[in-house]
Amino acid sequence: MCGIVGAIAERDVVPILMEGLRRLEYRGYDSAGIAVVDANQKMIRLRRVGKVKALQDGLDENPVVGVIGISHTRWATHGEPNEVNAHPQSSGDHLSIVHNGIIENYLSLKQELLDAGYEFESETDTEVVAHRIDFHLQKNNDLLAAVRATVAELVGAYALVIVSSKFPDRLIAARCGTPVVLGLGEGENYVASDVAALLPVTRRFIFLEDGDVADITVASMKVLDSEGNNPDRPVRKSQLSENAMDKGQYSHFMLKEIHEQPEAVANTLAERVAGGHLLEQAFGHKAHEVFSKTRAVHIIACGTSYHAGLVARYQIEQICRLPCSVDIASEYRYRNAVVADNTLYVTISQSGETLDTLEALRAAKKKGYLAHLAICNVPESSLIRESDLVLMTRAGPEIGVASTKAFTTQLTALALLAIALGRGGALDADTEQKLIGQLMQLPDLLKQTLKLDEEIKELAKRFADKLHALFLGRGIQHPIAMEGALKLKEISYIHAEAYPAGELKHGPLALVDDDMPVVTVAPNNELLEKLKSNLQEVRARGGELFVFADPDAGFKSEPGVTVLTMPAHVEEMQAPIVYTLPLQLLSYYADVIKGTDIDKPRNLAKSVTVE
Repeated sequence: MCGIVGAIAERDVVPILMEGLRRLEYRGYDSAGIAVVDANQKMIRLRRVGKVKALQDGLDENPVVGVIGISHTRWATHGEPNEVNAHPQSSGDHLSIVHNGIIENYLSLKQELLDAGYEFESETDTEVVAHRIDFHLQKNNDLLAAVRATVAELVGAYALVIVSSKFPDRLIAARCGTPVVLGLGEGENYVASDVAALLPVTRRFIFLEDGDVADITVASMKVLDSEGNNPDRPVRKSQLSENAMDKGQYSHFMLKEIHEQPEAVANTLAERVAGGHLLEQAFGHKAHEVFSKTRAVHIIACGTSYHAGLVARYQIEQICRLPCSVDIASEYRYRNAVVADNTLYVTISQSGETLDTLEALRAAKKKGYLAHLAICNVPESSLIRESDLVLMTRAGPEIGVASTKAFTTQLTALALLAIALGRGGALDADTEQKLIGQLMQLPDLLKQTLKLDEEIKELAKRFADKLHALFLGRGIQHPIAMEGALKLKEISYIHAEAYPAGELKHGPLALVDDDMPVVTVAPNNELLEKLKSNLQEVRARGGELFVFADPDAGFKSEPGVTVLTMPAHVEEMQAPIVYTLPLQLLSYYADVIKGTDIDKPRNLAKSVTVE
C-alpha cells in the first residue's frame, strides 16, 4: 500500500520525488509527505492528509529545493490518518525517515526511548525507529552504523529510507520483508518501494534482499547484508513500460494482466507477513481488537468478487472454525438478514465503487455488525472510505473488463484474513507458519502454471465453435469452476454454467452430449476419488471431458478425455489461486479465435455504478 521514493542528485530532486509518488498512487494511501535537505543544510519537511495533489499544492505555495530527499504515501496502520502521523517521521530537526511495514516490538523500544528522554509527537511505530536511529547516532556519529544497529533490534517487516541534514551526501535504505529497489542514474541515484516509481529516470535497478542495508551517494551504492558482508546484488534492466496502461508485448490487456499475476500476488503478500507469521495490523490499527472479538463472518460481493467470497467461506470455516455466510450484494439488501453477535462484515470489490456493494455496506451499518472490512484494489474508493478496516489487494491497474489479477489477489487477501481470524483460537503458531509458507510459494507456482500457455492455446481451438460448456468442481474448487464459466461467457459469449460435480445427477446430466464440453479442475485432495466418479457419469453419456489435473491425480488422456497436467502438486490453500490461471487462459484463447472484443466485452463495464 504505502509508497517510498528517495533521490540524491546534483540537481533538484523534488520533481523526481513527486512524480514517483504520483506513479505509486494506485497502491492506496491516506496521506503524503516529503523531506528535503536544502542548500543551507536544513531539513525541510512537508506533509498533507489526502492525495498527492494536496502535497503538490503545499509545495507550490512554499517551494522547496534540494539535492537529496525522501517522500512517502502512507496508509494508516499505527495511528489515525492525520498530518502528525504522516510520513516522513523525524527525530529532532536533522533526521527524517520513511517506512513501509509494521514494527511489532515498537512499544518496548518506545518505552526505552521514553526512559532515555525522547519525546513523541505521533502514534506511529515509524517515529520509534527514527528516534532509535538518533539514539545510536549519538554514540558513534555514523549514520550507516546507526541504522544497522537499529534494524538489528527491530522485529517485524520494514522498508526504510533515512536522510539526515548532518550527512547531506548520503541516503540509507534497509529492507526486511518489504520491497526496496535501488535505481542507478547518471550522476544521481534513487531508491523506491516499486520500480514503477523510478521508470521516468532509470531502467537499471538493484533489488535489496532481506537484511540488506544500502548506503547511497551521488556516485555510488554500497550494500551490506545482515552480517556486514558485501553481497553480490546484480544490476537488472527493467523491461517495464513507463506507462502501466500500455499493453507492452501483449496483444490485449487481459493477457498482460493474466501474466502479471505472480507479481500481483507477491505484492499483496508483501509487508503483510514476516518471519513466517501474519502482521495483522496490515488490516488497520483496530484489526487486533476486531478480530479477537469476531465470532462469525458475513461476506458480500458481486460477480467475480462473489466467487472469491465463496472460496473464503471454505477457508474461514476450515481454518478458523467460525461460521461464514456469503451473499450477492444485489440480493442482500432485499432480505431481512439475521446478524449474530460479533459478526464481521466483509465486502469485496475490485473498483470499490460497485453500487450494489456500496449500498449493501450502507444497509449493513444499520444492522449491528461488529465491524466492516473492505477487500479492494482501488485506493480512495468509496468502499474504502466507508469501511472500518481495509486490506488493499495491490493488483495494480486492471484495464480488462473481465477480472483476472484482481480475482487472484482477492483470494490471496482473503487467505490472509482467514489466518488472521484463526489466531483467535483454532489456529496454532505452527499451522500458521505452514500456511504462510504455502502462500509465499504462490508467485513461483503461478509462474510455472503460466508456462502452460501454448498447450492451453491449442486446447482452446476445440471450444471456439461451441455454443455451451459445463464447468465442474468439488469443495473449494466449485467457486473456481464458477469463475471459469463466468470468464468464458464474459469474453467469448459462449454460454457456460458451473455446478458442483456431485450435482450432475440432479439435473445437469440431462444436458451432456458429445457437443457439450465439460471442463473440470482436479487437484489431488480428499475429494479426488468422488470427482472421478462424477466424471465417469459424463463419459457414460458421451460427454467430452477437459481435465486440469494434479500430476499425481492419476488422470490420462484417452478418447473423449483430454488431460492437461499441472506443473506441480499444490496444497489446498494454494489450489484455488493456481487452478484459476488455466481457466483464464482457456477463455482468453477461445475468445482470440472467435475475434470478439476481449478487453471490452459487449454490454459490460469495469465498475458497475448502477443497481
